[in-house]
Amino acid sequence: MIRTLNILVLSTVAMVPAFAMDAARSEAKQIIELQNGETLYVFKNGLMAKESRYGSVAHLREGEVVQTADGKSIATKGNEVALLASLLNKGHGR
Repeated sequence: MIRTLNILVLSTVAMVPAFAMDAARSEAKQIIELQNGETLYVFKNGLMAKESRYGSVAHLREGEVVQTADGKSIATKGNEVALLASLLNKGHGR
């Protein structure tokens, strides 16, 4: 009984990061993988935010040119750091 309860709790805890990631992915209009392992989120208003390869929010300069995983170049627009941080942390708060 206790072992089953422990397994249930551990599997629920393992799912929390997936729900947080879903929040960011569902809010984004487009998600683009970059060459260096980072991810570019394009939101419905056209503004963008960048997630580092380690899963944290990365600063994005207006007009910065980033390279996609398939070799294309994209000039960025905006720096939605707060929005992406909020979406990535959804489900991790108190």
